[in-house]
Amino acid sequence: MTAPRHVLREMFDAAVTAALPARTLAAHLPVKPAGRVVVVGAGKASAAMGAALEAAWGPCEGLIVTRYDHAVPCAGIEIVEAAHPVPDQAGADAARRILNLAQGLGEGDLMIALISGGGSSLLSLGAPGVSLTDKQMLNRVLLTSGASIDEMNCVRKHVSAIKGGRLAAAAYPARVLTLVISDVPGDDPSHIASGPTVPDATTLQQAREIVARYRMVLPDSVTAALNDDANETPKELSRAELRMIATPITSLRAGQAVCPLPCLILGDAIEGEAREVGRAMAGIALSVRQHGVPIAPPCVLLSGGETTVTLPADATGRGGRNVEFLMGLMDGLDGAPGIHAIACDTDGVDGAAEVAGALIGPDSDRTRLQAAMQAYDGHGFFAGIDAQVITGPTLTNVNDFRAILIE
Repeated sequence: MTAPRHVLREMFDAAVTAALPARTLAAHLPVKPAGRVVVVGAGKASAAMGAALEAAWGPCEGLIVTRYDHAVPCAGIEIVEAAHPVPDQAGADAARRILNLAQGLGEGDLMIALISGGGSSLLSLGAPGVSLTDKQMLNRVLLTSGASIDEMNCVRKHVSAIKGGRLAAAAYPARVLTLVISDVPGDDPSHIASGPTVPDATTLQQAREIVARYRMVLPDSVTAALNDDANETPKELSRAELRMIATPITSLRAGQAVCPLPCLILGDAIEGEAREVGRAMAGIALSVRQHGVPIAPPCVLLSGGETTVTLPADATGRGGRNVEFLMGLMDGLDGAPGIHAIACDTDGVDGAAEVAGALIGPDSDRTRLQAAMQAYDGHGFFAGIDAQVITGPTLTNVNDFRAILIE
């Protein structure tokens, strides 16, 4: 068999390729209408989605906001870059312009919304009274709270002028077609980029309960917005259609298809504290090696989803959920022979670092593992043992890809 780490990297690359907009988007487009079409978008893959749309339809009118260094040239659509995961002025300005475009449409017009993961931070336009500075503080609190992505998005929607279905509501009576690349467990479109064109089932009361549950200390304006009934999100939207063009399970199956070994997909929506999920996966891998349960070796265990990392106040390192997962996995395996693994974010960015993740094996140096876990310094640890996976921006985003190969 090819070297285990080579097999794992090929599987990850196949998973990313299967989710590229250039491969998936055109098949989901309707016949190009004769009337006015305006394209808007937000997310790490949104510019690549815009380029794929123009490859099928020719130059289009519109505006897309994507993460810095994720721009793809388009013939007609304007591409703006902004900050992620903490919003900046460029993102706020782009969000305002996108909302204005939607508000200027009429009954015979079509708005196409290109939405992918990361759009929530990029479409940062606060509810009345909530400034960009307050939104930035909110995002920092959410990212270190330990809340799940669904919980974070629930709060974000209720302090936004554009999320939680408000963008589609602003475009009415125009038709709205949303094309989505899913980066969330369960593929619920209302959670992807906080669902700017999707009816929202969550409520202000739920948002307030999440804030209380995680003891979040928020700016006064955010607290006021969460207590204002006017900030409840739309529960119904007319003339709005949505099509999912790429999902985590599709990418897991693409990785499975190129693997020379039997693969067991454990799930595409696994959540939980990253290093604890890693320790649990170590237990499953050891069961495979020792008992052939739930699958006999040699084999690969595949999983996806979006874990969380709860940072203590004294954390000093650089990390992300994939490297946290791998440190937990290494800790649980304790050098067990014949077990290799990869964990990477399919967008090429794990946490806030320009690193997708890492590869490990039984020979990986564990000397500094406990110190790195104490400091939450996964990127520093894996850089130190030359195990990082660095792809640059992949221009798609279908969440995390994790594969454990047991010889």
